[in-house]
Amino acid sequence: MLLKFMMTSIVTYALDEPLKETIEIIGEAMNRILKVDKDIAITNSRKIVDARNYIIHGYDSLSVDILWSMVINHLPKLKNEVTALLNI
Repeated sequence: MLLKFMMTSIVTYALDEPLKETIEIIGEAMNRILKVDKDIAITNSRKIVDARNYIIHGYDSLSVDILWSMVINHLPKLKNEVTALLNI
């Protein structure tokens, strides 16, 4: 039982930390963009910065489920919006 818990914790940490770092980077970039163009056409731009702040300041309320939800539900839309803005 303890071994299973330890293995689950290790896997969760191994997946969780890179996700947090990626969201931190995206959130910091969005924060800088909003300082230049507060009306940029990116959905939930303020929420992206807020997610970064939650992670940076160590709030425990941002669960792994929320992180995965961001990746699955929101990052594809963000990618499409950024691509459209860059006209790629």
